[in-house]
Amino acid sequence: MPGKPPHEVRIIGGQWKRTKLPVLDRPGLRPTPDRVRETLFNWLGQNLTGWRCVDAFAGTGALGLEAASRGAGQVLLVEQDARLVAQLIAFRDRFGAHNVRVERGNGVIALKRLPVGTADLVFLDPPFDQPLLEPALRAATGALAEGGLVYLEAPALWDDSRLVDFGLTAQRHLRAGAVHAHLLRRTA
Repeated sequence: MPGKPPHEVRIIGGQWKRTKLPVLDRPGLRPTPDRVRETLFNWLGQNLTGWRCVDAFAGTGALGLEAASRGAGQVLLVEQDARLVAQLIAFRDRFGAHNVRVERGNGVIALKRLPVGTADLVFLDPPFDQPLLEPALRAATGALAEGGLVYLEAPALWDDSRLVDFGLTAQRHLRAGAVHAHLLRRTA
């Protein structure tokens, strides 16, 4: 709609605190709301210094850029949409974020390519209209370091009975409207 200000999300904490990220109007793009990200990073702790993070379905990049803002040592943002990839590269360059790498591609394939045990935290917020949750969880588990974490957004609750086959256990859960936000830990 002409004259309407663009939808945006903001980085909640860290060195880029209060920085606004515009949200492009793209099919299936559903950015994690500020309130949910704030809760997630309260669960994780405010300082992610040295963490190796992967945002497998980056979209706006809000999750991965939030981790980078809070000191993550390496952040991989994976996105298929060319316009969103260009926007992520622009954000990275604007912030001078040398710890952030942007890759255009499929999030599940990118996770499968990662060496075993090289991710401390994987963000999974795939489009809900595609059958990506199970393959993404399986691929994320393979990339996780021992004790690593997965943040999962899904349209339904994933409890331990659904997670056991993936080698994951639920640590935290939040429901925000139609979205279930989960913090999962890799089991031994």
